[in-house]
Amino acid sequence: MRQHETWIEDVKALGREAGWLRAGGTVVAAVSGGPDSMALLHLLKEMAETESLRVVAAHANHQFRGAESDAEGELVRRAASDWGVAFESTSLGMPDYIEETGLNAQSASREKRYAFLRGIADKYGSSYLLTAHHADDQAETVLMRMIRGTGIGGLAGISYRRREDHLELIRPLLRITKCELLEYCKRNGVPYAVDSSNADRHYFRNVIRLDVLPALERYNPRLRDSLARLSEMAAADDNYMEEQAARIFREAATPSGDGFRLERRRFRSLHVALQRRVIKLILNCSANPRQMLDFRLVEEILELLSQERPTTVRVDIGDGWVLSREYDVTYIGPERFETSGFAYSADENTTEIAIPETGGRLRLERLEGAVQGLPGNRNEACFDAEELSYPLLVRSRLAGDAMRPYGLNGTKKVQDMFVDAKVPRSRRDQVPLLADDDGRVLWIPGLRRSDHALVREDTRITLRATYEAEN
Repeated sequence: MRQHETWIEDVKALGREAGWLRAGGTVVAAVSGGPDSMALLHLLKEMAETESLRVVAAHANHQFRGAESDAEGELVRRAASDWGVAFESTSLGMPDYIEETGLNAQSASREKRYAFLRGIADKYGSSYLLTAHHADDQAETVLMRMIRGTGIGGLAGISYRRREDHLELIRPLLRITKCELLEYCKRNGVPYAVDSSNADRHYFRNVIRLDVLPALERYNPRLRDSLARLSEMAAADDNYMEEQAARIFREAATPSGDGFRLERRRFRSLHVALQRRVIKLILNCSANPRQMLDFRLVEEILELLSQERPTTVRVDIGDGWVLSREYDVTYIGPERFETSGFAYSADENTTEIAIPETGGRLRLERLEGAVQGLPGNRNEACFDAEELSYPLLVRSRLAGDAMRPYGLNGTKKVQDMFVDAKVPRSRRDQVPLLADDDGRVLWIPGLRRSDHALVREDTRITLRATYEAEN
């Protein structure tokens, strides 16, 4: 066991690094009355004497154990008074609340307890709430999640710090063992209560603590240390992977309405670990992410994206969301309904047309002389303005639309051009077409232009059309 002076200095160093241990600062400590939280309160009291730190002890009486719960509250109150620490308490009345709401006892207690603690932090103007979770809690949490089934994020266990709105939850004792805390209480005469419910095997955590861990420690006496190390390594790996996945999500998942579009081939080039995380980030945007973030659903989506055939797929994935794959483009999000057609007129003086249905805009410039467009830029087209029949029309496709594409002999249906270019069926009605007053399709931005009104050497006025798509 380490000398307590050693781990105390470690706690202080991490506190300064995290920002909660600073001169003039205020911290709220959640104190139940057990040895862990009483050791934390005493340690903070000691720090306050040398660090000019203001400490507030906050105690929530859940009222599950009658007189025993009341005695714990009185113990915390007396200790806070003796140590010159501000004290706040409340009675949560959990038995009645659970009976009224039918909620799970543990989740309901946590909800009401943290609401009280956040209120105390607001009252004292503190940005930091400290809890007494320790290394043994970490080991139990990791093992519980392994038994129930978890990924790397679950193996990370309890985090040292976590932000909730304007409040940071800090676990300063997370690297300190239960034995070290009990030794600290003994050495410093710190009073504490023993919660009788800690022996109740009705709770899964108690089974892990009392039965499972001791049984496994026959094979590895340092299992708790091993699990704590595993959590730290998993946390670091998970943090790195989350950063990489967030970057790829920003680059590769294009917002489309309330959902997202993915280029399948680019997505498939990612490592499968990143693929899973990007899919989870997309599903996390649903109305019920807990329901959607299911391993089997994520794997089903990955399987659908990995298939070369068929090229067109539509699957309901739950919560009103669908996966719709057309050629190399996949949409994941709420069910989309067909959009109505659109048409916007442009006379010779029009310089810009916004197209809300596509999220883009068309810019029109009249230039003196013969001006050729940029080679290879399919979002720009130049026409001999004097050969056009006004007004021009920017519209969605119509049944029977055809074009005489520049460089090809004869006429081709716009529908066939969409198929050749593998434009997803769901997006074809959102692709703008530029037509003239004679009904000729002059240009399909991103695809091809017609052979009508080409700019030649004797062109006197050039109309340059530029389409700016949604970001």
